[in-house]
Amino acid sequence: MLCYLVPAHADDGISTDRPDFVESSQVVGKGRFQLETGLARERSDDASGTRLRVDSTPTLLRLGVSDTVELRIETDGYQRSRSVDAAPSRVTRERGVADTSLGIKWHMQDGDQASGRPAIAWLLHVDVDTGSAAFRGNGLRPSLRVVGEWELADELSVGAMGGFAVDRNPDSGRFATGILAVTVGRSWTDRFRTFVELAGRQLASSRHGGSVVSFDVGTAYLLSPSVQVDAVVSRGITHTSPDWEFGAGLSIKF
Repeated sequence: MLCYLVPAHADDGISTDRPDFVESSQVVGKGRFQLETGLARERSDDASGTRLRVDSTPTLLRLGVSDTVELRIETDGYQRSRSVDAAPSRVTRERGVADTSLGIKWHMQDGDQASGRPAIAWLLHVDVDTGSAAFRGNGLRPSLRVVGEWELADELSVGAMGGFAVDRNPDSGRFATGILAVTVGRSWTDRFRTFVELAGRQLASSRHGGSVVSFDVGTAYLLSPSVQVDAVVSRGITHTSPDWEFGAGLSIKF
């Protein structure tokens, strides 16, 4: 959601959906194409002494089909995991590609600072089990999210995102999980901005994987009106979340 709250298609500059978890309400604009990619690492250490490291290359492709609608292809890309068990000492390595998510974003309304009206967008995605065996999900998993963004005084902005996803367990069938996150950002200059965020990426019972919630801080810098670099650090705050996640990215609008 790191962006300036401007009209829906942001023809004059780039507006990205990374590095924070809350998506932007903006779309790229009719006939425009945007690439958002990066490197990410997750680190987790559990009570038994097992250490897990997962590297990935998250990538999002966005294609504007109108001034309020865009098509989206998203994936965690190439992934590499390394698990070290303390007792007995054993190292397990996996490499492969992640599943692909196909989606659409509809910018429903522009925001207005004077009246306090938020900019709103809806996102409908479906994750497809196209990945390597070690990283593949179970069948088609749809999700629906709604995003609201408010522009405040002193170059501050607030974004909130809620929704749900439907996953599938091979043993017990389909189940739903919740999504809820809020982010607060500040533009320090025309090029440099930062954010803090509380992200409920997955809200679920323990039998369905538990809740994955993190506290995130990050920054983005515009190299030009159409090129952005970013960085983010996330700290898991539930026992089923990765302990730490680090990321850096590059986004380009064409």
